Amino acid sequence: MRSSHAMHTMRTTAIALACALLATACRKDPALESPEASTGPTPLDLAIPAWALAQPHPINLPISNPLTVEGVALGRRLFYEKALSDNYMLSCASCHQQEHAFSDPRRFSPGTDGSMGTRNSMPIQNMAWDHFFFWDGRAASLEAQALAPVTNHREMRNTWPVVEERLRRLPDYPELFRRAFGTPDIDSMRVVQAIAQFERTLLSFDSPFDRYFYGGDSSALTPAQRRGWELFTGEAQCDLCHMPPLFQDHALRNVGLPPGPDGGLAEVSGLTQDRGRFKVNSLRNISLTAPYMHDGRYATLEEVVRFYADSVVLSTPNLDNHMWPWTGGQIDLDEQDRADLVAFMHALTDQRFVTDPAFSDPH
Repeated sequence: MRSSHAMHTMRTTAIALACALLATACRKDPALESPEASTGPTPLDLAIPAWALAQPHPINLPISNPLTVEGVALGRRLFYEKALSDNYMLSCASCHQQEHAFSDPRRFSPGTDGSMGTRNSMPIQNMAWDHFFFWDGRAASLEAQALAPVTNHREMRNTWPVVEERLRRLPDYPELFRRAFGTPDIDSMRVVQAIAQFERTLLSFDSPFDRYFYGGDSSALTPAQRRGWELFTGEAQCDLCHMPPLFQDHALRNVGLPPGPDGGLAEVSGLTQDRGRFKVNSLRNISLTAPYMHDGRYATLEEVVRFYADSVVLSTPNLDNHMWPWTGGQIDLDEQDRADLVAFMHALTDQRFVTDPAFSDPH
């Protein structure tokens, strides 16, 4: 049997331990006083119409870079940040302008030293569905795509160590990176992850065509645009490569353009059968993204339609098998047909997208 002294000592120890535990439980943990520290970045869900999700090509949101409110806000700042270029003259937005569906109205975009590129700047819209990037498909993710322009000698002409140090010295960025990623550390991977997050929010699904076809508004299209839609999915065979709702098919194709010096995918793969294959761009907001084709050779939509109606080079090597209506002589478009097709493509313009302040320069 234990002595009364021992029992008293045990009771005293238990009381002291209980008080210590109570004090610890009541004391505030400094890490929990910050909402960001306790919960981390805020998950962001994209507002996508159900009809835009019901398509053969699933949305592509990598689990390694989930969308967050803080990550998108940081990416938006970085998209418009000229400190990414060697002489503080260019940002991503310099060649991807919102009013042109984040493309460049110039045939070729100049770099910081005046050097000209050789391909037209591609629009940025509905990128959350894409699986490869650039006209030649050489980047397998938006993150990989965003890495390249900073160091390209025809574009921003910078180095990533210089960019990282500049951002560390700018007053707002360490805190913005902490909110987005949990710590204020700044490196190239975090920069491109944030930019990619912002770019995945650039959704365009509010054109007159969308209101007509998906929303049931019969007045949203003109008679010419309705005729153009029938041609688009009928005699003109445009939807073989430009399938709604994205109006693209996530492929690289040789469509029989008169050959030029740019080999397209062949310059990446080294394979002769890939020569002339380029990414099929979306036709959404196409009326705002002139000039057209990988090299901006056509200034107007009328010229593009004229090419497909009259000038496809059927003898070109590697002509895509989707061009079978052309090789079979099935494309016969008169002047009214061509005008109606152009009218329909104007109905793919989303004015809300190109004026939305959520996508504009936050500086």
